[in-house]
Amino acid sequence: MTFGVRQVLPWAVAGVAGATAVLARSRYERNHFVTEEVTIVSRKLAREWTAVFLSDLHDKQFGEGNQQLVEEIRQIEPDLILIGGDTMVAKEKLADLTVTRELMEQLSQIKNCRIFYGIGNHEQRLCREWETYGTMYREFLHILREYGICYLSDRTLHVGEDLAISGLNIDQPYYRDFSPAKMSERYVKYHLGEADPRRFEILLAHSPLFFDAYAQWGADLALCGHFHGGTIRLPYLGGVMTPQFQFFRKCCAGTFEENGHTMIVSRGLGTHSINLRLGNRPQLIVLKLKQQIGE
Repeated sequence: MTFGVRQVLPWAVAGVAGATAVLARSRYERNHFVTEEVTIVSRKLAREWTAVFLSDLHDKQFGEGNQQLVEEIRQIEPDLILIGGDTMVAKEKLADLTVTRELMEQLSQIKNCRIFYGIGNHEQRLCREWETYGTMYREFLHILREYGICYLSDRTLHVGEDLAISGLNIDQPYYRDFSPAKMSERYVKYHLGEADPRRFEILLAHSPLFFDAYAQWGADLALCGHFHGGTIRLPYLGGVMTPQFQFFRKCCAGTFEENGHTMIVSRGLGTHSINLRLGNRPQLIVLKLKQQIGE
């Protein structure tokens, strides 16, 4: 069977039109983040806290100097800003800290708010591959110190009477493509020590693959990112592909519960290797942490 130009042309035009529409939609989504609120209630909380969680910016800018993002956070009037890592892109010839510096400077000017930064795999890569990135990791640490931002890499800080905020440095084998290593509670305890059962424990752990280990260690709330929502999100199926080339993982984005423990996985704000988002708007998360009273 042969096809002439007249038979093929309509299909070609339709294909080009479809691809153009998909790319236009992806561009729109990449440039328009949404703010979504999650409420967590616990008997461990002595007061109400408002926190903002953002992750995986990857040098993305929403307006010049990220003014749209910063102004949205400012209007929320948070007590805490929690950063889940990967504000930059750690790739040879692309690595740059300009956007990170600008954002940290802007966030540090928000009044009555403390900022905590958890380590992601891109910060870890800057540190680990010093022959490629030179002094960039030290420059990153200097930026955080300059603007009074608490860096949590295998570190826990107590906040107020009722919070503990920890940041877990997840080693490279757990980020391995296709078949990452399995994590145990023992790994988390080795890096962070014992969780304080008297305080509401917030754990910044970049990868969402290890909720069981985080919960068993004692995280009341694990905040994760890394998977960028699965790049493309399909109805009923969720995210299609993670940066580690795993497909249709349920934990690409959303809120998950396990025996009284919660994990929230951000869809992130930026992209890097695959510059595409479909059905997957960038996300800023507002956390309302409330004291549980009564039953």
